[in-house]
Amino acid sequence: MKAAVWYGARDVRVTEREMTPPGPDEVLLAVAYCGICGSDLHEYADGPHSVPVGEAHPASGARAPLVLGHEFCGTVTAVGPSVRGLAAGDRVAVEPHYRCGACPRCRAGEYNICRHFGFAGLMGHGGLAEYATVPSYMAHRLPDEVPLEQAALFEPASVALHALRRGGEADSVAVVGLGPVGLLTVLLAARRGVRRIVAADVHPARLGLAARLGATEVVDARDAKEGDAGLRVRAACGGEGADVAFEAVGSQAALDTCLAATRRGGRTVLVGLGRRVSFDSSALVDNEHAIVASVGYRDTYPELIRLVGMEGLDLRPVVTSVIALDDVVRDGFSSLLDGGDQIKILVSPSAPARASDLAPTSREHTPTAPARAPASDSASREHTPAAPADAGREGDSR
Repeated sequence: MKAAVWYGARDVRVTEREMTPPGPDEVLLAVAYCGICGSDLHEYADGPHSVPVGEAHPASGARAPLVLGHEFCGTVTAVGPSVRGLAAGDRVAVEPHYRCGACPRCRAGEYNICRHFGFAGLMGHGGLAEYATVPSYMAHRLPDEVPLEQAALFEPASVALHALRRGGEADSVAVVGLGPVGLLTVLLAARRGVRRIVAADVHPARLGLAARLGATEVVDARDAKEGDAGLRVRAACGGEGADVAFEAVGSQAALDTCLAATRRGGRTVLVGLGRRVSFDSSALVDNEHAIVASVGYRDTYPELIRLVGMEGLDLRPVVTSVIALDDVVRDGFSSLLDGGDQIKILVSPSAPARASDLAPTSREHTPTAPARAPASDSASREHTPAAPADAGREGDSR
């Protein structure tokens, strides 16, 4: 089978690999779509960050070279002998969290902070491939009403949904940073009935999309002086400040904006992938302001399946391109790093490669994959493009 394999920073190769048959509790699926996440981009640009290189990851048993991609879905082609409730032909969304099921956090139902925390596609082989083998607990069967191109967005939408849950009840929220996760936070906050949603970013096109997704006010921070962006967001929240602010960038400036934008007794939720940040602890105490972190998600896929399948939620406005697996480096990773009009790029192994890319791919193994079933879902709809996230690990809008 063909797969996009991480060997090192700036070294992802689309190559032929052996397909892994499912073990007793695993399923094999033909991948329909796989999104490129900011985490994938970080691994490509200057990794490793999460990819295990020296020792294998304890949950997956894998290490580099490793197949990337954790935002994926597809159709089951085979199941292991111990698998129940899934069969060949089922369409599934993959919830790529590894979990041991035995550590204290898993026993408490908090599997997203399992002792052996990890993701298929970062700490184990993932979905930027024609086929993927995953533990059966990762596969959520989809009703006919949920198209596969929507299911490929359940992973970033789950990050947004879990962050909203971590934020708690709110009448007003601020979302700072409008990458895919920030935009989906706006969309889901509106769906949850939040009365005032203020979205802040430096890209006008993303601000326009946020308004279409449900933001009641937008703040263009391009010309904001130090500390000014937070005051603008606070003003947009009626002067009192937001009940909850979501930091979806991973930078000091975004955190400062959130803290300045949030009311006394409010909460800032850290969603972005940053490094070290600092804050004024006296101001935090004086305002009884809480800072909480949000990592991954848990128990989100059933709600998203219901919202999309039964209530008509459409996650696809954040998708700006669908590309072929052969083109993932040039039209995926490089395009996102170089700038342009991309927000969320989906990779479809069944999509035709660009004519210039039709030369034979390198081969590491003799391919053993069976003939791939044709995709049953149409390509993603076209949407108004918006600006990309900046390159680099710190400061990316998620």
